[in-house]
Amino acid sequence: MNLHRWIVIALTILLFLGTFLSIIDSAQPPFSCDKLNSQLDSFSFCKTTLPIPARARDLVSRLTIDEKITQLVNTAPAIPRLGIPAYQWWSEALHGVAYAGPGITFNGNIRAATSFPQVILTAASFDVHLWYRIGQVIGKEARAVYNEGQATGMTFWAPNINIFRDPRWGRGQETPGEDPMVTGKYAVSYVRGVQGDSFQGGMLKHGELQASACCKHFTAYDLDNWKGITRFGFDARVTEQDLADTFQPPFRSCIQDGQASGIMCAYNRVNGVPPCANHNLLTQTARKQWGFHGYITSDCDAVSIIYEQHKYAGTPEDAVADVLKAGMDVNCGYYLLNYTKSAFLQKKVSESDIDRALQNLFSVRMRLGLFNGDPKKLLYGSIGPDQVCTKEHQELALEAARNGIVLLKNSAKLLPLSKKITSLAVIGPNANNAFVMLGNYQGPPCISVAVYKALQDYVPNAVYHEGCNAVNCTSAAIDDAVNAAKGADYVVLVMGLDQGEETEQLDRESLTLPGQQESLITAVANAANKPVILVLLCGGPVDVSFAKDNPKIGSILWAGYPGQAGGIALSEILFGDHNPGGRLPLTWYPKEFVNIPMTDMRMRPDPSSGYPGRTYRFYNGKKVFEFGYGLSYSTYSYNFVKVAQSTLYLNQLSATAQVTATSSNAARYLAVSEMSRDSCEKAKFSTVVGVENSGDLAGKHPVLLFVRQAKATNGNPIKQLIGFQRVSLDAGAKAEIEFTLSPCEHLSGANEDGLMVMEEGSRYLVVGDKEYPINVVI
Repeated sequence: MNLHRWIVIALTILLFLGTFLSIIDSAQPPFSCDKLNSQLDSFSFCKTTLPIPARARDLVSRLTIDEKITQLVNTAPAIPRLGIPAYQWWSEALHGVAYAGPGITFNGNIRAATSFPQVILTAASFDVHLWYRIGQVIGKEARAVYNEGQATGMTFWAPNINIFRDPRWGRGQETPGEDPMVTGKYAVSYVRGVQGDSFQGGMLKHGELQASACCKHFTAYDLDNWKGITRFGFDARVTEQDLADTFQPPFRSCIQDGQASGIMCAYNRVNGVPPCANHNLLTQTARKQWGFHGYITSDCDAVSIIYEQHKYAGTPEDAVADVLKAGMDVNCGYYLLNYTKSAFLQKKVSESDIDRALQNLFSVRMRLGLFNGDPKKLLYGSIGPDQVCTKEHQELALEAARNGIVLLKNSAKLLPLSKKITSLAVIGPNANNAFVMLGNYQGPPCISVAVYKALQDYVPNAVYHEGCNAVNCTSAAIDDAVNAAKGADYVVLVMGLDQGEETEQLDRESLTLPGQQESLITAVANAANKPVILVLLCGGPVDVSFAKDNPKIGSILWAGYPGQAGGIALSEILFGDHNPGGRLPLTWYPKEFVNIPMTDMRMRPDPSSGYPGRTYRFYNGKKVFEFGYGLSYSTYSYNFVKVAQSTLYLNQLSATAQVTATSSNAARYLAVSEMSRDSCEKAKFSTVVGVENSGDLAGKHPVLLFVRQAKATNGNPIKQLIGFQRVSLDAGAKAEIEFTLSPCEHLSGANEDGLMVMEEGSRYLVVGDKEYPINVVI
């Protein structure tokens, strides 16, 4: 966290101390429009029969210019004369209600919240229903904290839906991975769950929110601090093609399908312009093109750096004017509080710019029910402490960890271990540390069980040795670890990374395990009586080719940061009480990938310079493990049962759209924007995939459906995920899964101008090792 953030938090503590103390004493959540206060009857903003936009306009019209300015920052003070309490816009709930933001406290009756796996591991389940259920729990527990009087805000700055473009990014752990479609579907599921919508969407009564979700960081943000280049000064140079088919789709899905009530604009510049000052991005694209209705916040201090670091604005007042005119509504920080008045007096900002922002802000607070009288008497008023850390919520955290953990290697079926074994050595700096499993942006978990402690439930006399002085492993007690391994029948090594190696403001410079971890693993594996089991706790990928190729290392599992129940889930998998089914949501690159500058934002490869591209969609280099890779204790096979259409005729998809070509040698194409919604709907067709579990164990298995170009040209992806579903199959069982394919979405791609087009040519539907040809012709 940078110095400015500490200043913000310090100011927040001072401004809110009195409010927090009164809240804790009374256990009364802050709200406005108390029905018992007759003085408020004349205020239209308190009349729930009126539409929210009208109520918000009435409230804003009653404020003085000085009062208005105080409401433009995350720490918004009370306005006593109107009965408006203080409000804190900054709260966090990335994978559970957290204490990272100042809007939540855990010092009352509620002292913990369900801590789910870090997002990157949850994504490995490829289970949209699981993602939605996690969102539901987070939203419910957030409302419980508020109802208990331990929150001064119900706006949560999650999910993080930036693409995990570079494996070194310290915040990649917070994201659903590298695929735009997976990231978009995660965003929709999470947002609907948190905000109180149905799984299918469209069921929010009168727009009422259980809690408010915020999609961040808009846009093309995926570098924090790499070799002295920081997010505060970085200018991400992004092609229109990459914006159209990689960076923007998750945000469009989050807004259009998820109906998120918040967006956060990012620190970095994009093609020279800070996102918080980009009118085309915030107003033209998000609000007008995608139909966003909600509030837009800056990242913390993102307004100040527009002047102080980007040098985009000539004065602080210019920075304030830039963001308000662009469409930003609230500043996490102090810049708008300090400089909006002078910008207003200098006529750089109009009162209508300020009013627009405030109407968006108060509309969201009203949708949360905070201006409808006592919230305990309203829609979500019955949610209390008894609905936090419930048995069902903790079971869901365990289910998420089980279903996300990925089995990367299992030579000679070393796993699962027999429950009859009596001798086990557990070695490694992550083996007896429950905190490391939480990842960043964590809250206090309901339970805390380290891997070693969980394994003792299966082998009570298991022995433990840390192996390294810390995760960075600057020194290793290799001889002692080897002796521990020699004295046991089986060895589990729990290694990897932690928040000292990868986190916000800390990108990695290496893709190998830190310090002497590799030497320790190899020495223990060579000395052990049987092949060892390697467990990796980490958000970003590591090059473990040495372990992949070493026959003395029989099994490798990636467990991400698996949350409060991660140790239990791992032990269940190791001893066969759960059949692993997670699949990697990102490519694991070789260590040589660090020779590629992290600042190079290009997704597509450049053969002329040897640039290999990024992510499974474009990267043409060597891989340690591929996107979508994951083993099981069972064997699954596939076949295409039915594909309703194998040939699509471009000239029949639209009566008015023109099939064009850029040159005589270029593929002919149809612009998707020229096709009507009805035409795209009619063009959809069904694909049925058969799946069989030929193993001896029941399992949950994600089925991934890709489309592959017969010849990838014009910057088209090598292959593209177009559908995924998770299926549960008993041993020997079969199932059929139907995918509905939309050519406008699944068979199109972005051209160099960022226009989504459908090109003629041959493609293949791909599931596992099976392919089915699809031809697009004129």
